[in-house]
Amino acid sequence: MQDVALIGIDLGKHSFHLHGQDRKGNEVFRRKMTRKQLVELLANFPSCTIVMEACAGAHFMARTLGAFGHRVRLISPHFVRPFVKSNKNDFADAEAICEAASRPPCVSSHREQSLSRCYRHCIACANHL
Repeated sequence: MQDVALIGIDLGKHSFHLHGQDRKGNEVFRRKMTRKQLVELLANFPSCTIVMEACAGAHFMARTLGAFGHRVRLISPHFVRPFVKSNKNDFADAEAICEAASRPPCVSSHREQSLSRCYRHCIACANHL
C-alpha cells in the first residue's frame, strides 16, 4: 500500500467502492467497504490524493479525509462519465474517477480565451441590431 498515489472512491449510501492506482496508473487494489471501514483504513493510510464525484455526501467525506492529511479532490460527475469503460457498476465508476483525475485539465490558452471573448462580443452586437 506504500506505492498508492491516487484513490478513487465511488460513494454510496451504505457502501463505498475504492480503486487505488500507483503513479503510473496501474491498479494496486479494489475494495468495497462500509463508511466505518473506510474511515479506519484511510486514517492509518499514507498520505495520497483521494478523488470523489462531487455530491452532497462528498463534501462531508472530503472534510473527514482531509483531516487525516490526504489531498482530497472533488470532480463533477459529467467529467467522469466519459471515462467509464464498461457497464454501470460501482468499481467501474471508481476506476473512471481515477482516470478523470489523472488527466490534465482542459484549459484554453490566454490567446484562445481572448479570441473567444471577442467572438462572443461580435455575436452579441450582431444580435442586438
